[in-house]
Parts: sequence; C-alpha cells; structure tokens
Amino acid sequence: MQTPLNPFKQAIAEKRAQIGLWLGLASPYSTEICAGAGFDWLLIDGEHAPNDINSILAQLQVLAGYPGSHAIARVPMGHGHVGEALIKQYLDIGVQTLLVPMVDTPAQAAALVRASRYPQADGQGGIRGMGGARASRWGRYPQYAHEANAQVCLLVQAETQAALDNLDAIAAVDGVDGVFIGPADLSASMGHVGNPAHPEVQAAIADAIERITRAGKAAGILSPDEATARRYLALGATFVAVGLDTHLLVRATSALAAAFKTAAAPAPVSKTY
Repeated sequence: MQTPLNPFKQAIAEKRAQIGLWLGLASPYSTEICAGAGFDWLLIDGEHAPNDINSILAQLQVLAGYPGSHAIARVPMGHGHVGEALIKQYLDIGVQTLLVPMVDTPAQAAALVRASRYPQADGQGGIRGMGGARASRWGRYPQYAHEANAQVCLLVQAETQAALDNLDAIAAVDGVDGVFIGPADLSASMGHVGNPAHPEVQAAIADAIERITRAGKAAGILSPDEATARRYLALGATFVAVGLDTHLLVRATSALAAAFKTAAAPAPVSKTY
C-alpha cells in the first residue's frame, strides 16, 4: 500500500493557486465547520493558538474526513533541538505539510529540511527519528520510511528584514517547497509596527513574491482583506490564506451585537390576543 500522496505539494509545484484559511480556535468542532466550506488548505496554528500535539491530532482526524481541504500545521518554533522534536512529533501524528516560523537564514532552512526527512540508504536525507514509521498510523504503510520524504512539504516563513536579505539563498535550499511571507512581523521588523499596509512593506512583499517565484518555489501569504489577497494572487503568490477563523468570529459577532445594541429600542408589543 503506497504512502498517501500530498496533493498540496503537487498543486503548488504545478503553480495551481491554493486558497486557505487560518485555524486558531483549537477546536475540532470549529475545524470541522471550516472544513466543510471548501478551502484548498486549512492551517492548524501551533504558534499563536492554544494548540498542543493532542489538539492538533484531533483536528487532523476531523480533516481526514474532508480530503479536499489539506491540513497544514505550523510549529511554534523550528530551531534547535526543541524545534526538531516538534517537527518529528507533528509528522508522526499525520502532518504532511509543515509551516515553520521565523526562518532568517539558509542554514536554518537547511536544518529544517534535515529535521523533516528520514535518513536514506545512501547516507543522505535527514535526521528524523524512525519510531513514527512503526508506532503511528504510518506503520500501516510498509514503504513509508522510503516514501515519506517525497511527500513531506516544507514551507518556511520569512518575517524579518534579515530573512528578506537572505531570501534568494533561503529559496534556493533544496527541500524547501515554499516561502511564506508574514506581513505583521515583517512590518514590525521594518519599523512599521502594526502597519503591514505601509507602502514600504507592501513593496517589500511584492519584491519577495517575485524573488520566490523566480527561484521556482511557491510564495505564500495571509490577508483577510479580499482586495489585498487578490492582489497577492495577481503578483504570483501560490498559496494564500484569505481569512482566519478567529477574525471571522470577532467580525461577525461584533457586527451582530452592534446592529442590535445601537438600534432604537423596539416599540412595545400590543397584546391583542
């Protein structure tokens, strides 16, 4: 039985735009609601949401019932032994596509490639521990240890000026499938805290998307503003998150409350019955 193919990795390699949604509510219940909407990918956030291995696993199990929406998981960190251990655990519980924050150098990117790959017979590959190939769901696939590396998709985040300075070298790292631009942290790094719409930040993002795609890699980004998201797609971004579950809930509940709290008091009901 062949190891399941990674449809997201194939789609971005073929430069087919993939529209996604950020999941930060850390709930299988809300994840299933979002999964039914029809997004190409859903990002389970382990960095800025109250997720742990168990809650991520529960959401992966829900998403398995919606194969049209690919699960991507973001680790809280990617560097050092802690990051390597988390990457190993995420992959062992079923994640095939990883998003890793705050990658500033090609050396960091190369270390992440090694952490997400099994060693190979020729001495190449990576340092991912072999236990998951036996003790997790992957143990049901006899050739998993030999086929897994080809299905792992690694996305790294460029979120600082240092990352932009090293962007060409980061994108050139073999095993990095895509580079995701983080507008909020990037704007802060550039001296425009809380203002990713600043012209300097937007110019840097446009330039980054062009450089990533020129390197033959997929460019990704997040924007809950429709016009901005469409502009990023027009610039060549391949995987774009167009909303966040938390943001959608905040916006809808605030609008609903305001519609009633600011309206005139209703007239008394006439009891004619």
